[in-house]
Amino acid sequence: MFGTIFNTMMILVGSIVGSIFKKGIKDEYHNILMQAMGLVALGLGINALVQHLPSSKYPVLFIVSLAVGGLLGQRLDLESKFNTFVNKYSKGNLAEGLATAILLFCVGTLSILGPVEAALNGDYTYLLANGMLDGITSIVLASTFGIGIAVSAIVLFFWQGSIYLISNLMGNYINQDLLNEVSIIGGILIIASGLSILGIKKCNTLNLLPSIMIPPVVFWVMHLFQL
Repeated sequence: MFGTIFNTMMILVGSIVGSIFKKGIKDEYHNILMQAMGLVALGLGINALVQHLPSSKYPVLFIVSLAVGGLLGQRLDLESKFNTFVNKYSKGNLAEGLATAILLFCVGTLSILGPVEAALNGDYTYLLANGMLDGITSIVLASTFGIGIAVSAIVLFFWQGSIYLISNLMGNYINQDLLNEVSIIGGILIIASGLSILGIKKCNTLNLLPSIMIPPVVFWVMHLFQL
């Protein structure tokens, strides 16, 4: 868990530093930072698709996952509940920023592969690299949305911690094909977040979040029935 703790601490430190900068940022600089973060999200999402989509052995799975996961998320109304909860304790557009931070920090390739590598091979390289990147990203996010971005560190800790524990318990069931499918869906969700930040298209990204859990369930069923 050393890598996950490091990753979490980097986000906390970055959020504190960024929130200090926010106090002296004028509106025009705030707006350009928003545009920058939207473009960053688009770039990271597209990069994940370019890297993993060509390697997919189940090219329809991500479509089914997004459809099923989206319907489930809509039924649970995750987006509205999240926004209501965050807005109760904050002002401005923190909900949008926090949703973006959670997606960037949690569904990125390094954040998923890192705990798996740490659990199965004792390799913390991905998590340490991811911690440095998240630390820098959290500075920019917090300077745009405020100190509330630090909450994403707690989410990341439980997310990566869960992946680490599951990898220890179910190492034989985790393979590159599964990681590819999860990374493809993660890339699409990050792109959706970028489109929302840029004001191009408002996407209910959090309602699509359950999609990321569909591939593990499908792979488990396939393994269970030896498909």
